[in-house]
Amino acid sequence: MHIEPGVVNGAKLVLSYATATGAGLYTAKLAWDSLKSSGIASLAIRSALTTGLVFTFFEVLPHFPVGVSEVHFILGSTLFLLFGAAPAAIGLIAGLFIQGFFLAPFDLPQFGMNMTTLLVPLFALQALANRIIAPNSAYIDLKYSQALALSTAYQGGVVIWVAFWAFYGQGFGAENFTAIASFAAAYMLVILIEPLADLAVLAAAKSMRDLGKFGLFTPRLHNAA
Repeated sequence: MHIEPGVVNGAKLVLSYATATGAGLYTAKLAWDSLKSSGIASLAIRSALTTGLVFTFFEVLPHFPVGVSEVHFILGSTLFLLFGAAPAAIGLIAGLFIQGFFLAPFDLPQFGMNMTTLLVPLFALQALANRIIAPNSAYIDLKYSQALALSTAYQGGVVIWVAFWAFYGQGFGAENFTAIASFAAAYMLVILIEPLADLAVLAAAKSMRDLGKFGLFTPRLHNAA
């Protein structure tokens, strides 16, 4: 997970419940839209795949505590490009909950904060993708500059939300500011790596065009809008 236990306590946790509820409702809207366009089977399969990948990102890929949180290779833009916004959001929620419930129950009080921190940047990434990726192009044809913009939007959003929760919970003291700055600096590593991962995955996806008919990927991966 992201926010360390104790960063936000007591009555202040109510805000995290409110933001997580809003993010959950928007996820439900995305899921409904995906359900209407792709069907329940495709949505279920893609959501199951993203859930497994998110859990793997949290538990298998390198992760380490820095400052007020932990640095993870979440690869949010990769999930979005392969599976679409709704399955990516569902996978982030489910993977986060499974990890917390079974492996880190001490992190569950932070679930609302962590859910908000992971989902809201994904929604921002989706909005950015609609602006910078032409309707007549498939995701597999993305340029490095576009992948970098999407990755920066997602990971930058994660850093901003972590900083918000830390300032909200612990104030603007020098020690807290230093902890936030160290986390933000460490997260730059993810921003450098993720665009390369995106392009590598998209290159591999070009050879898996036939799998698109089974609903394993978002239709936009191989087809123009």
